[in-house]
Amino acid sequence: MARSIKKGSVVVAVGTKKGGFLFHSLDRRKWSVEGPFNAGGAVYHMTLDPRDGRTVYAAAPMGSEPWGPAVYRGRAGEAPKATKTAPKFKEGSDLSVSRVWHIEPGPSDAPETIYAGVEPAALFRSDDRGDTWHDVESLNYHPTRKDWQPGNGGLCLHSVLVDPKNPRHLMIGISAVGAFETRDGGRSWTTENRGVRAGFMPNQYPEWGQCVHKLAWDASGDGAIFQQNHCGTYHRGPDGGAWTEVTKGLPSEFGFPIAAHPEQKHTAFVTPLIGAENRVFPKGQMAVWKTTSSGKAWRSHTKGLPGPRAYLGVLREGMAVDAADPLGVYVGTNTGQLFASRDEGESWKMISDFLPPILSVSAGEAR
Repeated sequence: MARSIKKGSVVVAVGTKKGGFLFHSLDRRKWSVEGPFNAGGAVYHMTLDPRDGRTVYAAAPMGSEPWGPAVYRGRAGEAPKATKTAPKFKEGSDLSVSRVWHIEPGPSDAPETIYAGVEPAALFRSDDRGDTWHDVESLNYHPTRKDWQPGNGGLCLHSVLVDPKNPRHLMIGISAVGAFETRDGGRSWTTENRGVRAGFMPNQYPEWGQCVHKLAWDASGDGAIFQQNHCGTYHRGPDGGAWTEVTKGLPSEFGFPIAAHPEQKHTAFVTPLIGAENRVFPKGQMAVWKTTSSGKAWRSHTKGLPGPRAYLGVLREGMAVDAADPLGVYVGTNTGQLFASRDEGESWKMISDFLPPILSVSAGEAR
């Protein structure tokens, strides 16, 4: 690890439309920054691998947009380099990867396994840290694929959840198709959208066709999941089945990210926006809403956040939490501000301004 990032530091990886940045701090009061990586080019997602606390993965085009997507890997604080290959559909599929949207580290007992969610929506797995990739055919050529439709941001697989207690259990989210789940390591997948509204369709509760925006594990550790959707916020219990809408108490049904507390069960954070036609904070007041009851009740936090008359928004990967005590929460805006809370969302401080539009935020601890 580069000496500039000390062990024990909280590292906040920020992907923007013009490069990737690593913010790091030992006390979460004073922050230093490394970067930009891929200066001038988009970085759709960056993450610090929690399994070793020193490897950074990033999703970005190879050099520039016309050269196609790539996955990058490197030690935190150093410029990551493209892995030997990028995700690629099998020959004869008539599909071609246009973007890598999300990189997800695999289970703790498989330290070289990572997953990539791409556009057009598909899941790929690597067992050698991204040098070679496996096409997850059971999902990527699912019988329903011929009827999948893109959301406004494209047909992208953006959420990949790997159950920390059962690596054969995965949940993925595709916009605008919905959630799929496997409990047999990817041999088979089921649509998991019961109870989720698709308010833009004639049948508002289809088997699939919902526009899931982001998924997050509930820290209960029993398989419960939070979801932020185009049409509401949801929670699903440990035994699977239908989702319960928990939008009541929020100022709108529309938002992009959702981040769950890693230790405190039933606890999550969202950033509601006015709606699909006006993707800014209600009343021009940036706010982070928190639940400690799986969405039965919500509380707004605005201390230190801009507004009123702050007409900004947050994209689907734009919020993250660390694992410190008390919990740190981080939000990046589409106008280039990065905000941090050291007290579980109660109060906020801007730690960077004038960044390019922020596409993703993730947080971890350097080791």
